[in-house]
Amino acid sequence: MKKNILIKNATIATLGATNRLLKNHAILVENGLIKKIAPQKSFKGKYSKVIDGAGKLAMPGFINAHMHFYSTFARGLGKASPSRNFTEILENLWWRLDKKLTNADSYYSAVIPLMDAVRKGTTTLIDHHASPFAVKGSLKAIEKAVRETGLRASLCYELSDRDGKDIAQAGLEENTEFIKYAAALDDNRIKAMFGLHASFTVTDATLEEAAYRGHTLKAGFHIHTAESQADQLYAEAHYKMRVVERLEGFGILGPKSIAAHCVHINEKEMEILARTHTAVVHNPQSNANNAVGIADIVAMAGKGVLVGLGTDAMTVNMLEEVRAAVWLQHLKRDPSQGFAESVSALLMNNTEIANRQFKDVGILKEGYCADIILLDYYPPTPLETDNFYGHLVFGLSQSAVDTTIAAGRVLMENKKLKLDIDEEEVSRKSAELAKKLWSRF
Repeated sequence: MKKNILIKNATIATLGATNRLLKNHAILVENGLIKKIAPQKSFKGKYSKVIDGAGKLAMPGFINAHMHFYSTFARGLGKASPSRNFTEILENLWWRLDKKLTNADSYYSAVIPLMDAVRKGTTTLIDHHASPFAVKGSLKAIEKAVRETGLRASLCYELSDRDGKDIAQAGLEENTEFIKYAAALDDNRIKAMFGLHASFTVTDATLEEAAYRGHTLKAGFHIHTAESQADQLYAEAHYKMRVVERLEGFGILGPKSIAAHCVHINEKEMEILARTHTAVVHNPQSNANNAVGIADIVAMAGKGVLVGLGTDAMTVNMLEEVRAAVWLQHLKRDPSQGFAESVSALLMNNTEIANRQFKDVGILKEGYCADIILLDYYPPTPLETDNFYGHLVFGLSQSAVDTTIAAGRVLMENKKLKLDIDEEEVSRKSAELAKKLWSRF
């Protein structure tokens, strides 16, 4: 008998362009894919595993379109000086922390949030890594953590000139080699992008070389874009153009690329992003925490920009992030605007962004990847296709994820992890390494 899983008795939200809310249906999973979704009465055979979804809602696993696993070791770190603006936050915290990371640190920094991602129902993550004094092999260290937790991830190295030519060269090589490696794997679990920090820390020469390599490898680019006004001021002072204009000039934009943040872009830049089909990823909690502003995703959506949702390492809980997105759009504009754009960023646009790299993720559909989560939910009001967004933000977001399945593998069931990882030991080792890093900070 083939190994398969039958999920029965759950209410099913398929998502996708034509989201359907299915009741009295079941999902059959086989060989990592969704084999069949049909009325429950049509399933009468014997199955390797049956999951009872009574009192639960089944939907695709969440996608986080901009993440930094390496930030884990900053949790509880109290040695950074107080920072009054974004540039000081980088200089006082992040650029001090990333210099101290080893490849072992990078592995543990990844495995901890990845285990939490399983708990929160996030099955695909697009990460952006930096460890300037341990560049070589850093992406494979993170890949190890991804594979051990059973999730999907797109990885890149944060190329920058801020630490000198030799480290910039190492960043070019790490991106190049990992992109080649991931392309050769072609397994739909690990993908790669060409990572760049931000316009203000990458010189023309480095940007030109990165663009050449990325285009040769047919890779997309992943870069922080106008996160702070300081990025725009630097571009205008040094290059006599705005950030998005500069990136377009070097061929960094395009349908395979991600421009993270875009808090401080103008109308012309929005039009460039739309015309080049570049994805923008909104990170509302991080932007609020760093006091850089609120990206105008309503205006971007109106211009035809594809806007997804990321967390910038503030959390791996996408339901927490989408609520923050809604509140902040209301604050930026008014309570009648920003709701649909915020929820669509998570449920619709992140799927499109992920499928520019992965194959058939983010929708419950026959032939698609079996990335499925079950959330506890007894709806107190009618739950229908046309009001699903409201239930998600105001109801499901407060519910627990009970079961997480990725690529047909059950990673959590009955709220208990099913991983071949000793969580207590991993956490102990992580704390030990973090303490050593803090002593070097």
